[in-house]
Amino acid sequence: MLFTKGHGTGNDFVILGDPDGALELTPALVAALCDRHRGIGADGVLRVVRSAKHPDGAGFAADAEWFMDYWNADGSLAEMCGNGVRVFTRYLLANGLATPGPEGLPVATRAGVVRAAVEADIISVHMGAPKVYAASTATVGPLTFPGVAVNCGNPHLVCGLHDSLPLSSLDLHVPPGFDPALFPSGVNVEFTTPGTPVEGADLHVHMRVYERGSAETLSCGSGALAVGAVALRDAGLSEGVVAVDLPGGRLTVTRRGDSWWLAGPAVLVATGEVDPAALV
Repeated sequence: MLFTKGHGTGNDFVILGDPDGALELTPALVAALCDRHRGIGADGVLRVVRSAKHPDGAGFAADAEWFMDYWNADGSLAEMCGNGVRVFTRYLLANGLATPGPEGLPVATRAGVVRAAVEADIISVHMGAPKVYAASTATVGPLTFPGVAVNCGNPHLVCGLHDSLPLSSLDLHVPPGFDPALFPSGVNVEFTTPGTPVEGADLHVHMRVYERGSAETLSCGSGALAVGAVALRDAGLSEGVVAVDLPGGRLTVTRRGDSWWLAGPAVLVATGEVDPAALV
């Protein structure tokens, strides 16, 4: 099996080119590929398949040739991955599989079709509008943090830290506790602190994230989108640019009218061949 390894601000993926949907991808194989000791190692797997050749993508085939079949590191499926879409786009371009049109490059996901725009090292994705919809809490050890639920095509819970508690003090080796009644399919939990002003942004936020199915990651694109939406709402801004700094680097969330964009670098670092039988 041929693979490519890529990342977006440290959120890393094993990319499998499978245009005609011929690979027998299973949860066990995905988990083995993502194993950082016995496999290649990644936060998830991106299968590059034509929309018409995948049952979850067929309904989008008229609008997007390519479907991002995204799997979390534990072998579970996910609806959306903001960094994944950007790395997926980089793969399509690098392998001559697609060319962006005037309105960008459409990519089908389980959360719908998004469009990517490319400018040198930066790939921006026109995301679906995040929906801030409920108050909830997350627990980390003995601490409980108030938060806000946000739907970005996948579920998020954004929790701001108060009383000068540093992000580095949180132990995210285990999943944060959350309300399963509000999040029956699990949730990505983001923890944030305000940052000092940075050039080119209206707001600046620092963030750590625990992703369902992947544990703590260096970055989460849809999580940054959720954080940006909450930051703009809390600041009383109907438009603006939010710089979101994660352990793996900076992402930028921009709202203009009803349009939301997620921007940042997307890098392919290696290609190779792996023996699936050796993994499982």
